[in-house]
Amino acid sequence: MTDKPTVALLGTGIMGAAMGRNLLKSGLTVRAWNRTRAKAEPLAADGAQVTDTPAEAVEGADVVLTMLYDGTTALETMREAAGTLRPGVVWAQSTTAGLDQIPELAAFAREHELVFYDAPVLGTRQPAEAGQLTVLAAGPEQGRETVTPVFDAVGAHTLWTGDDGSSAAATRLKLVANSWVLAATAATGEVLALAQALGVDPQNFFDIIAGGPLDMGYVRAKAGLILDGGLTPASFAVATAGKDARLIVAAGASHGVRLDVAEAAAERFARAAAQGHADEDMAAAYFASFDDV
Repeated sequence: MTDKPTVALLGTGIMGAAMGRNLLKSGLTVRAWNRTRAKAEPLAADGAQVTDTPAEAVEGADVVLTMLYDGTTALETMREAAGTLRPGVVWAQSTTAGLDQIPELAAFAREHELVFYDAPVLGTRQPAEAGQLTVLAAGPEQGRETVTPVFDAVGAHTLWTGDDGSSAAATRLKLVANSWVLAATAATGEVLALAQALGVDPQNFFDIIAGGPLDMGYVRAKAGLILDGGLTPASFAVATAGKDARLIVAAGASHGVRLDVAEAAAERFARAAAQGHADEDMAAAYFASFDDV
């Protein structure tokens, strides 16, 4: 392997495409694949080799980076690529998956003699495009020299949570962080919906919390998307937020914890998706407060 590894990028959605461009900017060789090839094609203009199959993408790669919808999709995709995976390849699994899925992914890695890293990322479209994600990683010391250039290209900081990817230490932290993000998103929508219903100017709400402990830049940003009609393109889509909320609820339940807010958020995202907002920014959960919107 050269100092700059060849990366097989499997998944070029909102996050994956942005990560791919930063990998290329860092001088890494990238082979990109997406189930819908048209979503991967724009990366060709930046220098990526776009492939028709996962197996083509991973052939000869030093690092496989998966950024797919969920753990089930990641495992299915890696099974498709199994024929050309060679022993010793590093697999950085950045899909947000359920706690019960990480051991399955790690087992696949062991079966194929891959070096497995549980490596979800924190951040949405804008930090992904700027290469300013936070990478949460768990995996062995041996192999980090190969995966570090990849993490450095897509993120501003890597937080190591352990040396065993199969423990899901990084995914556990990601779910904790996302529980706060999704709760804040749902609460923002409810604040604006209640203000509208009661005839209150939302700006008056922001004026009374300005500069105090209740003020949050995140809440203002998400509220701005709703008030200004900036829900597309999504930074993080309603459908994906709903999936993550369900994973959080399941993680809590499996450890004896009831997460009422996360469960309610999951329901809000599901209603918003059913209303036709699945591909809009997760702030569109706002519409779940109303019937027939």
